[in-house]
Amino acid sequence: MGRPPSIPAEKKPRIVLSVLAGEMSIAEAARKEKVSEQSIGRWKAEFVEAGKTALVAGRSGPSSREEQLEAEVAELTQALGEAHLEARVWKKSAEGRLGPSRTSR
Repeated sequence: MGRPPSIPAEKKPRIVLSVLAGEMSIAEAARKEKVSEQSIGRWKAEFVEAGKTALVAGRSGPSSREEQLEAEVAELTQALGEAHLEARVWKKSAEGRLGPSRTSR
């Protein structure tokens, strides 16, 4: 006897939500989808755990990726300010040697 067909990932949450909503039992869902009750139970446990993790992460503030991007923005902002200042110094230096530029009227 071969392995039952694999359930697409996008269908698993609908099955789990049906079980959680009480529309069908784990046994009924397993029979209907031709998978083991253990599979449905595992999907349900993973679904609930992922939901808890998402809720906790939502309250804890920015993700590590967001913090990384914020640090990068701060670093780039500082570099831009330094480059702008350096350009102003070079421009003033050039004006002192060459006289006022024609474009600064």
